[in-house]
Amino acid sequence: QVHVVESGGGWVQPGGSLRLSCVASVSRPFSTYTMGWYRQALGKQREFVAVINTVGYTNYADSVKGRFTISRDNTKKTVYLQMNSLKPEDTAVYYCRAKYGSAWSDNWGQGTQVTVSS
Repeated sequence: QVHVVESGGGWVQPGGSLRLSCVASVSRPFSTYTMGWYRQALGKQREFVAVINTVGYTNYADSVKGRFTISRDNTKKTVYLQMNSLKPEDTAVYYCRAKYGSAWSDNWGQGTQVTVSS
């Protein structure tokens, strides 16, 4: 079973930075899970943002490459999303998600709101 809790969102001006955190409660060692960040803007479908696998390989959506960095701390069962050079179009609710093997968990957290505006 997987349970995740996201935090760290807030309001920031364009060009600013935020760091999101996601703490996971999982039934297997956290290090064995691939972790991903997704986001959903108002009126739009949820979309992929970034992923980090069990050996630290990362991948990003084109829209955030070079600005966002995903990382993990297995001792804290936490995955982070460092977001720099934020743009208004980054405004969304951000969610994290866990994958064990080839199966992504259907248990989404409550998300954390990120608002980028002047």
